[in-house]
Amino acid sequence: MALRDRLAAQIAATGPISLAEFMTICLHDPQAGYYATHPGLGAGGDFITAPLVSQMFGELIGLWAAACWQALGAPPRFRLVEMGPGDGTLMADLLRAGAKVPGFAEAADLWLVEVSSPLKALQAERLAKVAPRWADSLEAIPGGAPMILVANELLDCLPTRQFVRTPEGWGERMVGLDAAGDLTFGLAAPLPAAGRSGEVGAIFESSPAQAALGSQIGARLAADGGAALLIDYGPAAGEEGGDTFQALKGHQKVDPLACPGEADLTVHADFAAVAEAARAEGAEARPLLTQAEFLRRLGIEARASALARSRPDLAETLGRQFDRLTAHDQMGVLFKVLALHGPGFIPPAFEAD
Repeated sequence: MALRDRLAAQIAATGPISLAEFMTICLHDPQAGYYATHPGLGAGGDFITAPLVSQMFGELIGLWAAACWQALGAPPRFRLVEMGPGDGTLMADLLRAGAKVPGFAEAADLWLVEVSSPLKALQAERLAKVAPRWADSLEAIPGGAPMILVANELLDCLPTRQFVRTPEGWGERMVGLDAAGDLTFGLAAPLPAAGRSGEVGAIFESSPAQAALGSQIGARLAADGGAALLIDYGPAAGEEGGDTFQALKGHQKVDPLACPGEADLTVHADFAAVAEAARAEGAEARPLLTQAEFLRRLGIEARASALARSRPDLAETLGRQFDRLTAHDQMGVLFKVLALHGPGFIPPAFEAD
């Protein structure tokens, strides 16, 4: 039975489900979930991430990770963790660049947090020479050593709830069935506004899953020290997100209710909630940087120039890649970078803030 039909049968039997539950089922259902069965990364898939745009992205993060390790006192052992590592490209580029710093690769205890079997297979193939270990959650990775963690486009695929302001208060957006038995959006009975303002029709999103991840990372950094880098698209401090839920298939936005399990579902990252949750556990957070500013602080201009000098035949391609990563109208400003860290430790590239 198709996932859409199974969802319809479940809703008919037990009632409408929240947007968060809908996202979880569509992305992770064992038989037909998007990430569980056929995630589509890259130009020929459904979406493209920064590591797949250019090797410069992962290389600069590798140098950032190595600089963190040095600033931590070059411990003989540390946990190098990537959450949501895609096809392994980011980690491969990170390790290649980080290996230029003596001792970094030897000290790294490499862990990948991944729940998708197809993606684990791609990671195992790409990273076969470095023998990573896998975990289903950060909590499954042993503590007792400093941690350097990277997560690129992870927060955006964690389930979120949506609430819509009505004259009676805030009603949670649900997925139910219309008269014909097709999936449709509706609202649960509104609750009082409880201090949150907003005009009728306004939408706000809340992701307990994103906040929970902030708590987990914060607790680990507070206990063991280190730093975490979370890169995603979302609003800066003070900006309103509104309705950010979308489905992507073949690099185009599609109706998320029309093809459950066949498209990637995303929402904007709630950086403020993640940072607040991490601070509540004793960690610290730096002010957000745009991806463009972060990469510039790491020297992307110099890296792009060096690559163009060594491969003049690729100069035009490198220029396009540079623009894709840093331009205001592409990834440069939409994507933000949040750094979390242990008490008293300020990660490289964030010192000025």
